[in-house]
Amino acid sequence: MDPISPVETSGSGSVGSTANQAFGLGFEDLLRIVLTQLTYQDPLKPIENFEFVSQLAQFSQIQQTQTMSDRLLGLLQAGSTTQATSLLGKRVEIPSGPVTLTGKVVSVSFQNGEPRLTLETDDARTIANIALSSVNRITQGN
Repeated sequence: MDPISPVETSGSGSVGSTANQAFGLGFEDLLRIVLTQLTYQDPLKPIENFEFVSQLAQFSQIQQTQTMSDRLLGLLQAGSTTQATSLLGKRVEIPSGPVTLTGKVVSVSFQNGEPRLTLETDDARTIANIALSSVNRITQGN
């Protein structure tokens, strides 16, 4: 009878894709901007070395943040997958309005990277497409 805590991965995009959606720019686009800036700068007023290095450091930070976010998302999805597959053959309780559905987890499928459970109830009904986060209680299967 272990409670299960939901793993939220609802923001299925990474920081990079969020930044890309917000600004319409990816990391390669930002590098092109820097190169264009260098190409067309006024030779009599060159960009300060400190300012240039600062911009490069910011771009590097953005790239590292995107990479770290992508890896963290992968870890969350792997954890969610492991959590869902560990429920195979176990009985779970799922609140459904005023009643609680109880059944044995017979399969795990994936929808948009999110695990979905299929239950077989005591009265031989099969209920599919149940979110992992809706599981309220877990017991050993029969």
